[in-house]
Amino acid sequence: MIWQQSKTAIKQYIKQAIMRNNSMRILMVILAMSLSTWASATRQIVVSSPDGKTKVELSSDNGLGYSVYKNGKHIYDVSNLSLSVDGRKCGPAVKISGAKRSKGSETVRPVVPLKHSTIEYQYNEVTVGLKNKTSLQLRVMNDGVAHRFLLAGKGMVEIDNETMTLNPAGNSTCHYQQTNNFNTAYEEFYQHKPLSEWKAENKLATLPALLSGEDDEQLLIGESDVDDYPRMFLRANTSGLNAEFPKAPARWEPHGDRGEKIVSEENFIARTAGRRALPWRWTVLTDAKGLVEQTMSVILARRPVLNDVSWVKPGQVSWEWWSGATPYGPDVDFKAGNNYATYKYFIDFAANYGIEYILLDEGWAKSTRDPFTEKPELQLKKLIEYGKSKGVGVFLWLPWLTVENHMDVFKTYASWGVAGVKIDFMDHSDQWMVNFYKRVTREAAKHKLLIDFHGAFTPAGLEYEYPNLLSYEGVRGMEYMGECRPENSLYYPFMRNAVGGMDYTPGAMNSYQPDLYRADRPNSGSIGTRAYQMALYVVFESGVQMLADNPTLYYQNDECTKYIVSVPTTWDETRCLAAEVGKYVIVAKRKGNKWYVGGICNGEQERTFQLDLGFLDAGKTYRMKAFKDGLNAGYQAMDYRIDEISVTSGSSVDVEMSKNGGWAAVIE
Repeated sequence: MIWQQSKTAIKQYIKQAIMRNNSMRILMVILAMSLSTWASATRQIVVSSPDGKTKVELSSDNGLGYSVYKNGKHIYDVSNLSLSVDGRKCGPAVKISGAKRSKGSETVRPVVPLKHSTIEYQYNEVTVGLKNKTSLQLRVMNDGVAHRFLLAGKGMVEIDNETMTLNPAGNSTCHYQQTNNFNTAYEEFYQHKPLSEWKAENKLATLPALLSGEDDEQLLIGESDVDDYPRMFLRANTSGLNAEFPKAPARWEPHGDRGEKIVSEENFIARTAGRRALPWRWTVLTDAKGLVEQTMSVILARRPVLNDVSWVKPGQVSWEWWSGATPYGPDVDFKAGNNYATYKYFIDFAANYGIEYILLDEGWAKSTRDPFTEKPELQLKKLIEYGKSKGVGVFLWLPWLTVENHMDVFKTYASWGVAGVKIDFMDHSDQWMVNFYKRVTREAAKHKLLIDFHGAFTPAGLEYEYPNLLSYEGVRGMEYMGECRPENSLYYPFMRNAVGGMDYTPGAMNSYQPDLYRADRPNSGSIGTRAYQMALYVVFESGVQMLADNPTLYYQNDECTKYIVSVPTTWDETRCLAAEVGKYVIVAKRKGNKWYVGGICNGEQERTFQLDLGFLDAGKTYRMKAFKDGLNAGYQAMDYRIDEISVTSGSSVDVEMSKNGGWAAVIE
């Protein structure tokens, strides 16, 4: 408004100057107008975090973008911010206008709290007008920065593309999950390379990605509130990372019994509402400990839409696939397999240890294409009723294509008394598939059914909007047997679990060091010590946490099993006590008045720590029971010992871990 009034006054001044033939005055006015226009075009907007430690400078000097500083140090730049809608491009060459500042604070209480049951956070933000009824929202928090585009159009629009380039200011090592194309189950090994080597490979990476700098500077990159929109990927350029998105599918062809193949694509990445907010693009600026404790994906997600969540019950699950559904021993007087007697045995095992659910994985149905007809020897409805009588719910496995072709399956399963569904093999991240996740989760919620996605992308907010979505795979988990290694899994607390629940499927009772690994179904095994496996239940987070091994082995290792089943799946508080990305992590987690501590390390060397128990309440004496690596665990990975001692908040505890080792304790 002020600029419009100034322009009117200047026009009148020029008119008077012309009438008076005063060329000098005309020249001065034109120069003033040029300077004013230049100042407007190079306008810079500064937003700081509530604690004042993080500063963001937003401008359109060299295209729309911003620079991020923490404690006065330049951390990274975001450039090339643009959005193309219906063929009209907004940015990067665009002027900022109409800046609207705001600040806020919020208390978030997740229905399924995987780190903290109460999250307090504050932010400062600015929303700036761009063009084509588009604006940019920039939010700055104490531990991170996020931006997203806002649309104010009408009807439906086509998003042709969204661009962003993130350029780190210093040298860093990139940790990322590399994929050849957009069709991925997010199960590849992590890569660890400088940008130059990643660029040379010219391959995509999934989110989250992590950039590790000097002095434990960590920059985690992710997204949240992804709805009716494709997932974002990254590709390295000369000095940074470019965002890329899969195009919307145009035509599919059958591809076996559990999926379809995309054979042609649209020219756009999304067809969506013209008035909406697009997904948040966020970074977390912290250290290794902070990566484990942060909750950025939670606070930027949508709030729950379900009025009644009393039926959403996270818990542990006895899973039969990993051990081939073959319990054995003197109490097994039946032929093991996909039959009533075998699953009744699993239910009895679960009931004996207070495990909430069992899972019937692939093989229970007569055909993978028919979700309504079980193998006759299973007697599914009778089995479900037996489970109810024992307080054990039943999950059923289905491929996603079968679900898509039979969306009435949730109504039917609810009538049978099924507790939840594990849905598998999506392996896509385009807009259609993102919407499939939501349609499924929403339909399941109507019938009070829980969901666990496998062959899935990583969490990006849907699980908070619909908390009946308890977990995603999106990880190279223990189903990979000897190809699931601590050297890779040690990145999960800092990356994969940093964005949400992870169905890794822990619980192996047969443990091996990597050079001695010899295992396969039904006698499955894992790399890492016994104490490492037990600690995973504290370190790794999932709304459904599997006990992957054979009930027979759990009975034989009763003391370990009792500890595992005592570990909660949701938490009130999480504190990281020691951490180095990819090398080791020790966390303390509280549920009520009880603390659990879990630590794991990679295979580089044996490690020793001294833990300060100052997180305990002062003036109280606690009893600590700890499972630790035995003296020979570096060779015989199943060797472990138990310590039981009294501790207080003033105590310190020595923790020793073997190579690929662990340490697990309960303090009460």
